[in-house]
Amino acid sequence: MPLEPILHVRGRGVVVPGDDIDTDRIIPARYLRAITFDGLGEFLFQDVRFAEDGRPLGHPLDRPERRGASVLLSGRNFGCGSSREHAPQSIARAGFRAVIAGSFAEIFFQNATTLGVVCLALDPDALTAISAAVEADPDAELTLDVAAATVTVSGRTHAGALPATARDALARGRYDPLAELLEGDTAIAATAERLPYVGGGRG
Repeated sequence: MPLEPILHVRGRGVVVPGDDIDTDRIIPARYLRAITFDGLGEFLFQDVRFAEDGRPLGHPLDRPERRGASVLLSGRNFGCGSSREHAPQSIARAGFRAVIAGSFAEIFFQNATTLGVVCLALDPDALTAISAAVEADPDAELTLDVAAATVTVSGRTHAGALPATARDALARGRYDPLAELLEGDTAIAATAERLPYVGGGRG
């Protein structure tokens, strides 16, 4: 069975400013030793949120008015650096369902889409306008339309960029290749049984 289709994402936003925010900043390398991804969201942006002694540094994610935000906004080349899947995992497990940025590193984009996290790229003017609206009103709701590749906030709709392959996969609930592989488990076993070098069948 396909996963739940993702046609729209609605939620409040939080702006994490800056270009070239890499995967090491998103989730520091020491957390890659985790056996599972469980609890990884707790350490999202850990080293820029907290000092070594645990003191909060006033990161946007920790502002009281941003609690419960599910749309992350940032700058160009978001998710660059090493291709660790822990980065989008930490974003998803922290409750974010979409990332809006100027552009995305390709592998980060692919890993995030596989998790059902919508990554919408916007031109600088649109990104500035949306970020300003979110900063001005913490309760402002953003609505991402996956098929149209748009985002609406405070009554204004802005066109973005989302590759057709990602739009189709999200809309059809076919964005997780592992889920699709598991869905075909019975067919795979039947095929293997017919192969003489696997199941001993005569083909």
